[in-house]
Amino acid sequence: MLKLSAKEFNEVRQWIYRNARPLELTLWQYEFENGSKEAVLDALAFYQNEDGGFGNALEPDSWNPNSTPYTTAFAIIILRTIEFTDVKHPIISGILRFLDSGAYFSENGWQFTIPTNDEYPRAPWWNFVPDDATTEFGLSADIASFILNVAEKDSVLYKKALTLVEKLIEIPRKSVEYDDQGGNVQGICKLVNTLEKLDLLDKLDAKFLPEAARKMVAHSIVTDSSKWLEYGGYPHYYIETPDCVYYSDYQDAVGQELDYLIKTRPKQAVWGITWTWFENTEKYSKEFAISENWWKSFHGIWKMRFLKSFGRLETI
Repeated sequence: MLKLSAKEFNEVRQWIYRNARPLELTLWQYEFENGSKEAVLDALAFYQNEDGGFGNALEPDSWNPNSTPYTTAFAIIILRTIEFTDVKHPIISGILRFLDSGAYFSENGWQFTIPTNDEYPRAPWWNFVPDDATTEFGLSADIASFILNVAEKDSVLYKKALTLVEKLIEIPRKSVEYDDQGGNVQGICKLVNTLEKLDLLDKLDAKFLPEAARKMVAHSIVTDSSKWLEYGGYPHYYIETPDCVYYSDYQDAVGQELDYLIKTRPKQAVWGITWTWFENTEKYSKEFAISENWWKSFHGIWKMRFLKSFGRLETI
């Protein structure tokens, strides 16, 4: 079984220390150096706005300083990673306040893009398109999962999330064939985990949902390693640990990806990203170069977590 050697681990560590933002550095320290949750929270707080939402290029492909649902969901990913759920903490209470405000929300969910995105450097998928603003249902599924996990059950926001979930579960009831580039399938998988944990599947008439999510993963996951240079569908998007319910279905693919990551890591560096800002790359060339490095740090840590979870780091 291939493992990342101690020497290779230290090469990644050096690259992270030399290139990462303070936030990603605290995430690295949390994962690999007994770093604290408090340090991650302190770094994350700098991206939070007065309205409680997040902006300020926390999501590296969107440099909008204003609070957006997606960038706020990005903060939620980080909170989930460090398993932090204290609703009294200003970060979480602020997020709930932003979500409760109704900003960029309709009966179909939270908007994937917002108008002010167009005023700042960005990848083209962050261009505001009014008709498509709520078509990426994975975002709303992810946010709703967060609300159900941390909000008071008698709150207006909790009830709003529950009503939205009733609509969201109709999407996989009708079809399991969806593109996951916007995180749709990953969002549904997180929603399934939440509904199972909170014992809500029966209440919502959603017993079908775990199997539907399994089929959505089957449609989206990429098991052909020759396609891993393209964007999306990697096994680690859906299977982060051996405890994942989908692991038994894709054990060989996970093993192949773990080997692939070890074999393809550039010397003295971390893995590259598989996308550009396309038509916006030339216009925002300096910003994209910075964004690329931020992403390499973020995804590098996630891939190292993946290797760690499956016992592929020689030093851990």
